[in-house]
Amino acid sequence: MRKNLIASLAFLLASSTAVLADGASDGKVKIGILNDQSGVYADFGGKSSVEAAKMAVEDFGGKVLGVPVEIVDADHQNKADIASNIARQWYDTEQVDAIMELTTSSVALAVQAVAKEKKKIDIVTGAATTDLTGKACSPYGFHWAYDTHALAVGTGGALVKQGGDSWFFLTADYAFGYSLEQQTSDFVKANGGNVVGSVRHPLSTQDFSSFLLQAQSSGAKVIGLANAGLDTSNAIKQAAEFGITQGGQHLAALLFTLAEVHGLGLDAAQGLTLTEGYYWNLDDKSREFGKKFFARTGRMPNMVHTGTYSAVLQYLKAIQKAGTDDTDAVAKQLHEMPVDDVFGRGGTVGPNGRMIHDMYLLQVKKPADSKEPWDYFNVLATIPGKEAYIDPAKSGCALVN
Repeated sequence: MRKNLIASLAFLLASSTAVLADGASDGKVKIGILNDQSGVYADFGGKSSVEAAKMAVEDFGGKVLGVPVEIVDADHQNKADIASNIARQWYDTEQVDAIMELTTSSVALAVQAVAKEKKKIDIVTGAATTDLTGKACSPYGFHWAYDTHALAVGTGGALVKQGGDSWFFLTADYAFGYSLEQQTSDFVKANGGNVVGSVRHPLSTQDFSSFLLQAQSSGAKVIGLANAGLDTSNAIKQAAEFGITQGGQHLAALLFTLAEVHGLGLDAAQGLTLTEGYYWNLDDKSREFGKKFFARTGRMPNMVHTGTYSAVLQYLKAIQKAGTDDTDAVAKQLHEMPVDDVFGRGGTVGPNGRMIHDMYLLQVKKPADSKEPWDYFNVLATIPGKEAYIDPAKSGCALVN
């Protein structure tokens, strides 16, 4: 009798272990948010992206396949080597199943390479380079919120159509800046404009004077700021000191979000055109999410924060639908499932991992036109996803037949 009881218990234990292996492999799902939390992009993503990820987990119910979902986070300091080391540690010893956000293109490319090697999911919301779904694409890599092509189509396209047909670029000296300058240059030229020059500046520089003088002396109608975060804000502030816009040149903030407008203030930012994938005051659904986010962070979200919320939520939905957290099974669902949330709005994921969704061309309001705190934008146009993003077949991704 006792032998039969022991045998039965052993069978039940083996059965439960098998079920666990089919479901959540280690009894939990762990998601890492890796981004800049102390540097030039801290407002762009930072701790607010961590809160967005936690909101997604809470809205999903806190569990998936009956096991808890945990969010961990770290500051990569905008250094690819630090980010790679954290990613390896998370994947190898801390049972992290997926890494997300990944502000800074050099960081995102490095971590995506690690994730591919380790056969783990990464979903990028904070970085912009199209290489993530082009020559550096991965079967386990996804690019969610925006990219340099979408920014070029939006902001670059609008200004060329308005007569801004000669450009000079002030470019951040790393992968993101190069990609954004190249994408926008191609779009400017394709629409009959020309590029008269460019200059590169170090990441997180404090003094833009020499770079701005070169841009000013070029005579270009548009000075394209192919940078982001505090770099863009500082360039705009110092451009005002040189009287650049007063002299008739237009500043194009090619990656500028609600967070940076808030930091800069409407007096300095008014009139700027920019492109985002989300605006909290777009409609009732956006306002509902924005106010919920504000209640926990004291700020309204930009497209990186809301994109991170969407990415975490979709990842959990993919696990639920797959019935397992196995990487291949989850990646298959992420490629196949439509994206239907406050950010994705009926988005689809291409075979190269690019999430295709609408973008919005926005203009910063004059202070007198702002009706309430954080009411900063006029929506000039909706850019359909198929126009905003590169056709996967033309992306250069080896995964696309």
